[in-house]
Amino acid sequence: MNTIQNLHISFYQKLGELFYAIAAADMVVKKAEYEALRQMVAAYWKSLDDFEDEFQVDAAYQIEIVFDWLDFENREASVSFNGFQEYYVNNKSLFTVARKKLIWQTADAIASAFSGKNKSELIMLAKLKMLLEG
Repeated sequence: MNTIQNLHISFYQKLGELFYAIAAADMVVKKAEYEALRQMVAAYWKSLDDFEDEFQVDAAYQIEIVFDWLDFENREASVSFNGFQEYYVNNKSLFTVARKKLIWQTADAIASAFSGKNKSELIMLAKLKMLLEG
């Protein structure tokens, strides 16, 4: 695998970390949040580019893989968000306007998936908005 592929796989993995943070903000990842993520990956992220992982699977599926793994590990949402934030700051060139818009739409869909947005999710979304716009 070449450097560009690794860069894009890392990008999708960090998105999985972010989206997990949004879902886990209230300390419980609900089935509806999983489903919202899967729908967004299938509908939008898969068609974003042509990068594949070492198994020739669309790299966008790394979002779901990392999300699932972090949920299995029951990682703190703030740790995941901070990991994404650090990656974002160090790799701003990967975050085009179109990608930022899709990141926001996906995060919003996850937060809205189960009985609307709660206070924890709203705080996490506000932090994301400041990061993406700052």
